[in-house]
Amino acid sequence: MLFAGIGFALAAGGALCVTGPNGVGKSSLIRIAAGLLRPVEGAVTREGDVALLSEMHALDPERPLALALRYWIGARTEAALAAVGLAEAAAVPVRLLSTGQRRRAGLARVIGTEAPIWLLDEPANGLDAAGVALLEAAVADHRAKGGIAVVATHLPLALPGAQMLALG
Repeated sequence: MLFAGIGFALAAGGALCVTGPNGVGKSSLIRIAAGLLRPVEGAVTREGDVALLSEMHALDPERPLALALRYWIGARTEAALAAVGLAEAAAVPVRLLSTGQRRRAGLARVIGTEAPIWLLDEPANGLDAAGVALLEAAVADHRAKGGIAVVATHLPLALPGAQMLALG
């Protein structure tokens, strides 16, 4: 068993930052919160749609970035690309994007879903300082609009007022 006795509740505008070294269950907790894994005991209760950002960005590598995103978020694609600084990469096939650009593209997909609950698994991995600043700004904006963010990370992120959960 990776962890036991974990419980948290988040209201509109709230955030939970799950920290700990690799292998302690941060990603598993995110997958449980997303409904992709079942908890051995207990339950997960969510109100509202969930958007998940994980290592798998879920974008077709052969399609241009804008078309790959449009599959998921439709007409919100251009605004989401602009929000993460990728408007100029709209015509570039996903497979040709750098690691950091693919991470920002995954964040654009999350932004464009307009889901009230964001589950972000190691969202800063592969991002440079400017990318981390974009991520932090996107999460802050989401929370300011009443959204909720659960962020699993082993890297420092600015999440003012977030509840903290240290695993391991």
